Amino acid sequence: MLVKKRMSSPVITIEPNMPIMDALDLMKNKGIRRTPVVKNGKLVGIISDKDLLNAAPSDATSLSVWELNYLLAKITVSEIMTKEVITVTEDTPLEEAAYLMAVNKIGGLPVLADGYLVGLITETDLFRIFLELMGAQQEGVRVTALVPDKLGELDILTHAIAEARGEFLAFSQFAGDASSNRTITFKVRGLTEDQVREKIEPYIEELVDIRTCCY
Repeated sequence: MLVKKRMSSPVITIEPNMPIMDALDLMKNKGIRRTPVVKNGKLVGIISDKDLLNAAPSDATSLSVWELNYLLAKITVSEIMTKEVITVTEDTPLEEAAYLMAVNKIGGLPVLADGYLVGLITETDLFRIFLELMGAQQEGVRVTALVPDKLGELDILTHAIAEARGEFLAFSQFAGDASSNRTITFKVRGLTEDQVREKIEPYIEELVDIRTCCY
């Protein structure tokens, strides 16, 4: 799946000359934690609510509340925004966007097309995708198991479930606890826990967890 399928668009943006208190009010009212900064249609920076909340004159402790408010009102977004922005394009794979966020410890990436801002992909968008991948909002039997890392093992296991008329709602695989195996997590409906356990036991190394759930 590509970024363009899950990005937020259109995007709430602000201009670099906006006072930081106005920007903070806008973000609070819109319920957002970060927003791109745009000038003449071009991306020039990005700012987060933390940037805004942490902004203050260096000599704030010696100022009265009136003086402080006056100085804060004169600080603009351009003075505290992040100017070197990591971006992605509409055709960036979602896993690449997630990797960039994780490695750079950032919560969102502006999405560009032909140099213009067209969207924003955030950690919240990725969390929603994760919930879908795990079938979190559908009721079924959820299984986590260790399986041998051998060609054809997953095909045999999934066929055993399908032949018992079980319907897969989600299926994911992860690293195992050794180089010889993998961890799989899946959710099926149409079968009971006992039926699922019976069908998969011949093909797994260990049943880590099994439960019926819907979140």
